[in-house]
Amino acid sequence: MKGLMMLSVLFAVVYTVHSVLVYTEQGTYNFKSWMSQYNKKYEMSEYYQRLQVFLENKQKIDHHNAGKHTFTMGLNQFSDMTFAEFRKHYLLTEPQNCSATRGNHVSSNGPYPDMIDWRTKGNYVTDVKNQGPCGSCWTFSTTGCLESVTAIATGKLLQLAEQQLVDCADAFNNHGCKGGLPSQAFEYIMYNKGLMTEEDYPYTAREGPCKFKPQQAAAFVKDVVNITRYDEMGMVDALAKYNPVSFAYEVVGDFMHYKDGIYTSTKCHNTTDMVNHAVLAVGYAQENGTPYWIVKNSWGTSWGINGYFYIERGKNMCGLAACSSYPVPLV
Repeated sequence: MKGLMMLSVLFAVVYTVHSVLVYTEQGTYNFKSWMSQYNKKYEMSEYYQRLQVFLENKQKIDHHNAGKHTFTMGLNQFSDMTFAEFRKHYLLTEPQNCSATRGNHVSSNGPYPDMIDWRTKGNYVTDVKNQGPCGSCWTFSTTGCLESVTAIATGKLLQLAEQQLVDCADAFNNHGCKGGLPSQAFEYIMYNKGLMTEEDYPYTAREGPCKFKPQQAAAFVKDVVNITRYDEMGMVDALAKYNPVSFAYEVVGDFMHYKDGIYTSTKCHNTTDMVNHAVLAVGYAQENGTPYWIVKNSWGTSWGINGYFYIERGKNMCGLAACSSYPVPLV
């Protein structure tokens, strides 16, 4: 009997070791395929560290997708990074507290259409851009919104300069690659009397000296409209009646692996003091009874749904209604 027990234990150990080896071999193959897909190269000293992180992320993704969730996760350009590394390079590292934002958007009582998507209403939304390893998401949310409101007002869709905001908007409590808020960036553009185009002020994904040339300003802000804190119906009202809306929210670990579906989380906060990423709501809809926002991100088109994501609407998910805003263009 004792011999049988020993054999059982030995078999279990051998089976476990075999499974780990098979998984590691398969994981190494997956990692090398992923490296090729995203053109990643490492020194040998870093290779095994990134392989280990990749395998851990792949395990989290597989575990999530095996359960019942409203969204799926997948490998992307961030799959060799820990969330701590991702947060350091791609999210707002300076605390951004939206509580000081005073609401001045006046909502109507509707009725509102069941869905809105400004991408389908005309040539009003620029292509998804890529902020790179710089916490400048707030500048892309800002330019995306101003590009859209200007196009709606004039019929001309511009590509505006995120780099000008990175380099020049610090006097309005913005911090270049360390963070900022769209509402503060809109104020900078309003008082600075204009924003240049991306062609005239190219993006570099790093902070530099301010090179703004007033004579080359291409878009202007007449007023900044802040939607009352936590008023998601105010966001619906603004999107339905006027234009896309900038907002900030809190990104937590599983969001960096988002692939598709309606994102929800029980780990993020819904308060004004925890927001660490800014994006652009271009519409809203619902699926199987769950309302959601259609959101343009700034992590390139290989992330999420061709650079977009859906996030549950009506619950202030991850604090997304903490500080939403949009500019009134001066045309």
